[in-house]
Amino acid sequence: MKPPRIDAVTALEPGVLEIRWTTGETLIAHIDDWIERFSLLGPLRDPALFSQVQVGWYGHSVVWSSEMDLGADQLYERCKEEAGLPTPQLFDDWMKRNQLSLQTAADALGLSRRVVAYYRNGAKPIPRQTWLACLGWEATRPKAKTLPRRLPTAIEYAAAHA
Repeated sequence: MKPPRIDAVTALEPGVLEIRWTTGETLIAHIDDWIERFSLLGPLRDPALFSQVQVGWYGHSVVWSSEMDLGADQLYERCKEEAGLPTPQLFDDWMKRNQLSLQTAADALGLSRRVVAYYRNGAKPIPRQTWLACLGWEATRPKAKTLPRRLPTAIEYAAAHA
């Protein structure tokens, strides 16, 4: 899985970055805990230095100097988690946990195989309703290792769990 690339980055305040991703998303990353934890990033406590952030090589990182950078993969995961949104890693974990291929995941969610691949590798953001469908599918899944022929309707589900 590779994360989307970074289109633009702005330092909003010390320890806070606003990042525009190639997916079209603009997300916030609070990295002040990383600055405190990792001595290499210690100089970023200086607001003047922190504000000099730039997009790194081909959008694969953000950089302050040749010795200080952060990779897009960690930043994307941080941004998505902070926003309460599903990450490609969560989606991939869901597929592995349920032993789903791209095609069986697509069938389970009523999506195309290509869209599932986009979600899994981070090329497109995972809509909240799609992530909720993943969780719902998993919660209503029979114990057998095969896909259900069809998901129950809301009425059928409510009646079965009343």
